[in-house]
Amino acid sequence: MIQRILLVVWIGLFISCKEEVKLQPNYLKGKALGTTFSLQYFDQEQKDYRASFDSLIQVINISLSTYQDDSDISRINAGDTTVVIDEHFQKVFNASKKIHKETSGAFDPTIGVLVNAWDFGPKGEIQGLDSLKIDSLLGTVGLDKVHYKQGKIHKEHTDTFLDFNALAKGYTVDVFAMFLEQEGYTDYLVEIGGEIRTKGYNVAKNKPWKIGVEEPNFDGTQSYNKVISLKTEAMATSGSYRKYKVDKEGNRYAHIIDTKTGYPHKSNLLSVSILANTCMEADAYATALTSMGVQQSIEFLTQHPELRALLIYEKGGALKTEAFNGFPEN
Repeated sequence: MIQRILLVVWIGLFISCKEEVKLQPNYLKGKALGTTFSLQYFDQEQKDYRASFDSLIQVINISLSTYQDDSDISRINAGDTTVVIDEHFQKVFNASKKIHKETSGAFDPTIGVLVNAWDFGPKGEIQGLDSLKIDSLLGTVGLDKVHYKQGKIHKEHTDTFLDFNALAKGYTVDVFAMFLEQEGYTDYLVEIGGEIRTKGYNVAKNKPWKIGVEEPNFDGTQSYNKVISLKTEAMATSGSYRKYKVDKEGNRYAHIIDTKTGYPHKSNLLSVSILANTCMEADAYATALTSMGVQQSIEFLTQHPELRALLIYEKGGALKTEAFNGFPEN
């Protein structure tokens, strides 16, 4: 009887000790893809994975960075037909093909030649850009003219310029998230340049992750339209207010190029936030809808109830916010 009591007491002490072990938050920040990243995850050992994440960034840059002349995508853009693409390139390419088809070309990574022409990309603007030059460049645009065969990318038009920056941040967020999951983490937040993926809870606060949706502010200040709770999902936001140019006449041009006209986007749609299972999908759909404009975006979201979205646009001189398909209120 005494032995049983001692055993029960020992087990009780063991359970009590286990319960007293608290997971500690790990915070990690750095630079990636021309912007910054931040991570939060929880463990007992305060593990630092900076070297691992830096290595992942380097591998992705070698594959997808249009800012590196020796990257795979830059070599393909320059006409090198010997490049054998890696798994990162293939995943992003396949996702781009799918979303390009679903959005009837509104999402198109080959619009990069015009992104550069308008001085929103890495190559610099084209001097004397006029309607004839724009029409000529449009002839090289179209992801349907680019194919994957036996490990290589084949372009029907040699001047077609691939640029996956519209979903590269989201994809890298997913890569970081999968690394943490492979290491056994069940509660984390990954953010790169404002694109986010979460899982589980904010253990430090014992609450869901709280994420702010930015108010479209052209003056560079930051404020939030709303703050929502995320548990296990990804969110990306595309905003025409974030990156734009002003010409000599004072006209403001967004960095998103209309794939049908070749001209910078002009629309009253200022911001699109998308919730999806992966950040790569959220990133790409947010870009596509921003390019579509308000009415087309509403029609698309009606046909795709799996995409939860928040649109912020101008109407009658005021900002209007409209949620679709169950985008959370808070």
